[in-house]
Amino acid sequence: MGRPSVVVLDYGSGNVHSAAKALEAAGAEVELTADRRTAMAADGLVVPGVGAFSAVVDALHAVNGAEIVDRRLAGGRPVLGICVGMQVLFDRGVERGLETEGLGEWPGTVSRLDAPILPHMGWNTVDAPADSVLFDGIADQRFYFVHSYAAADWSLEVTAPFPQPRLTWAEHGTRFLAAVENGPLSATQFHPEKSGEPGIRLLSNWISSLRGN
Repeated sequence: MGRPSVVVLDYGSGNVHSAAKALEAAGAEVELTADRRTAMAADGLVVPGVGAFSAVVDALHAVNGAEIVDRRLAGGRPVLGICVGMQVLFDRGVERGLETEGLGEWPGTVSRLDAPILPHMGWNTVDAPADSVLFDGIADQRFYFVHSYAAADWSLEVTAPFPQPRLTWAEHGTRFLAAVENGPLSATQFHPEKSGEPGIRLLSNWISSLRGN
């Protein structure tokens, strides 16, 4: 059996190439494209993101990225968001007083961290649930963050038979969501592709999970 196929959505984000290289190192067959058919057919889709929330949302809409994400999730097809690629999955983002509508896959608002020093830049620990797939075997490791905004709470209520979302938290001034695993949709606020061996192992854990979908 060959490597799982993963598309990194190429919509102009600055970290697409480093994400693609890390996914290859983690065991995926990676293609960098915004082609809808290719993105829909892949075993997994990765949505990276750096910069302003509003700019990422606009760039995603320009390549019909929101529709691609939504259609994949409707069919139970795995999607992984990274950094601002995680933030835009929420209902809205507020940056410098500007409120921007996100992709709306999760309720909630991404806002400025209440911390004495911003951006939150560097290595930090996380508090992952015991049954996490992403953090299996690496929950005690440090991961690399670069951000000033985050989701500070979780309000989605999930009822049986659907599994409860697995929430991973971190702290910088205040507690915020470092990662979410919610059915086929997962995301990390930190950069796995900049997190050394632990980051590669996290991506490998996600890639391994694609085989069951």
